[in-house]
Amino acid sequence: MNRNLDWIPLALVPVLALIALPLVGSGSTWLTLTVAGLAMGMIIFIIASGLTLVFGLMDVLNFGHGVFIALGAFVATSVLGSMGDYTNSSELWRNLLAVLPAMVVAMLVAGAIGLAFERFIVRPVYGQHLKQILITMGGMIIGEELIKVIWGPQQIPLPLPGGMMGSWFIGDAAVEKYRIVAVLVGLAVFALLAWTLSRTKVGLLIRAGVQDREMVESLGYRIRRLFVGVFVVGSALAGLGGVMWGLYQQNVVPQMGAQVNVLIFIVIIIGGLGSTGGALIGALLVGLMANYTGFLAPKVALFSNIALMVAMLLWRPQGVYPVANR
Repeated sequence: MNRNLDWIPLALVPVLALIALPLVGSGSTWLTLTVAGLAMGMIIFIIASGLTLVFGLMDVLNFGHGVFIALGAFVATSVLGSMGDYTNSSELWRNLLAVLPAMVVAMLVAGAIGLAFERFIVRPVYGQHLKQILITMGGMIIGEELIKVIWGPQQIPLPLPGGMMGSWFIGDAAVEKYRIVAVLVGLAVFALLAWTLSRTKVGLLIRAGVQDREMVESLGYRIRRLFVGVFVVGSALAGLGGVMWGLYQQNVVPQMGAQVNVLIFIVIIIGGLGSTGGALIGALLVGLMANYTGFLAPKVALFSNIALMVAMLLWRPQGVYPVANR
């Protein structure tokens, strides 16, 4: 374990939950809101983790990240729509036999489109942040229009499989089954990323590339190939997050990626640009804040996460776990 790890940011999530407890009043309502917030945060983390890696290693401001979210969700509607025998079942294991293939296909499609996106849209503007913002936003608009061509412009329902509907009760608190599934998937993604970044050679090169790109290149490694690989993985994670977010909302629209983009950038700014652990903390804070304020003060819920970001930046201007000087 890293003895130099700053433990203060790790306490922010439980501190926020404890502050909300007396404000909510009811323990059962607080537990329901907390689990819902953690689930929302985990889904946002899955989406944001890929963009965090892309910015941390490649220094690319990819405002087109949302198109991979929407693409993953729409692919899931097609896959799950063809597996009605499994999604309509009330048995969770049969539902997973439908949801897991949908996630895999969504990740493969999003990763493949991400490869083309990097080659033809992002690569010509490396090192030019203003052009990156403009051209990737243009790429997202084009991607949304292509989604409309394939799936249509209307909202498409993405209902939860039968076994994931409903809630478990802990005393008087209702905890939705899908929220637990989302938390478990998010933890699995974080564990896999943490293991890859800290225990593998590829992870070592990624972390070294974030800190000192020139050093990695001087050792003979082709940083460009590493860049492409990270971009594809980031796109695939966005596709996975799109499936999770679509099931969370139980419907999908072509503009859903653009709608989530704001939350994603709030998360990576709070977390520290390029930090996976910081992105996890930021995502959980955003998810909890959205659910608590949505219950306590619905009129200010839309602005609560922006206020959270401002407060965090006043405390730590570079984010909770900055990994590079930007």
